[in-house]
Amino acid sequence: MKNFFCLEEKGTNVRTEVLAGITTFMTMAYILAVNPAILAEAGMPRDSVFTATVLASFLATIFMAFLANLPIALAPGMGLNAFFAYSVVLNMGYSWQLALTAVFVEGILFVFMSFFNVREAIIASIPKNIKSAVSVGIGLFIAFIGLQNAEIIVKNPATMVSLGKITNGPALLAIVGIIFTSFFLAKKIKGALLIGMVATTLIGIPFGITKIAEGWSPVSNPAAPLFFQFQFDKIFTMDFLVVMFTFLFVDVFDTVGTLVGVTSQGGIIQKDGQIPKVKQALLADAIGTTVGACLGTSTVTSYIESASGVAEGGKTGLTALTTGILFLLSLFLAPLFLIVPKAATAPVLILVGLFMLSPIKEIDLSDFTESLPAYLTILIMPFSYSIAEGLVFGILAYIFLKILSGKAKEIPFIIWIVSFFFILKHIC
Repeated sequence: MKNFFCLEEKGTNVRTEVLAGITTFMTMAYILAVNPAILAEAGMPRDSVFTATVLASFLATIFMAFLANLPIALAPGMGLNAFFAYSVVLNMGYSWQLALTAVFVEGILFVFMSFFNVREAIIASIPKNIKSAVSVGIGLFIAFIGLQNAEIIVKNPATMVSLGKITNGPALLAIVGIIFTSFFLAKKIKGALLIGMVATTLIGIPFGITKIAEGWSPVSNPAAPLFFQFQFDKIFTMDFLVVMFTFLFVDVFDTVGTLVGVTSQGGIIQKDGQIPKVKQALLADAIGTTVGACLGTSTVTSYIESASGVAEGGKTGLTALTTGILFLLSLFLAPLFLIVPKAATAPVLILVGLFMLSPIKEIDLSDFTESLPAYLTILIMPFSYSIAEGLVFGILAYIFLKILSGKAKEIPFIIWIVSFFFILKHIC
């Protein structure tokens, strides 16, 4: 195992990688409850979606471990599942079977794009300052998710968001969790994030936040997934193409942003700014989406929560392998994992946001044509609740500023093509 994953070469060991994998899983485990709940709104059987979510996450993460040897875990993407249920099915009136078909077709296109190095070329062409900004933007984004999950930040009709009630409930538990976890980190205790999460979960029991029902059992029997529930009769309609390309667009740039951000934060990215085995990583993501659609779940994508495992020292595919195995175990132990409340995972997301700020030091602030695109990338990600939109604003600003300042020759050819699709998406 040491040799296969090149642990010594990467400066890590089995214990560190396993702890990192556990931490990544614990920060992602919420998807096992949230994804079935969202897709159930589209009329899909919740138990079957749970099984599909587990199996798709397991298979995609295992592909990432063995193909790319990167500490990146995958699961059905947040945002994409909401688009699937609320926009495609409930708003546009399509069946969930047709929505799954759009995800399947998108996955097939992704596989071809990966073989022909399209996504790899996109990653290579992203300017270095924007790559650094992606890590920072994702850090703020996941910290914002953590604050929302903890109900520290809540909706406000007048100001969009505001401070929640922090003297009780999930918010207070999360604040306690932040204090405990910060203490463990300050003392450089190995596995601090995981220990903090477990401690917060236990503290949540007397708070009434961690809920254990009477007669609770950690073991459950999995339901059958929704094998090959496709509907091909409308795939040549304009609406179907719009839906399919929306899935494609968001998945491409969420994945690109996640890979760049997580590898930058973990020091895995190479000196020339390239991600090692990026082609294999993108292929694993594409296979995950295709397999996930066949099993009955929305688009599978690389998860920004992987940064929590990287923050624990994860550097190789052994971290991803550990996370994948835990996903598979959760198929039979769903109640055990699902008792961990959002308030217990929130402190990890908030603190990982801090860890991901470090690449901001690498941004060239002396050149406005470099600093403004980086700034917009950072700014838009949390405020639009989208990694992809942060990249859109950053890259478009980069192009316009370079043109206006007479530096158009600095723009890579692939960025011109990407920007065309960015503009087309927002016009249409």
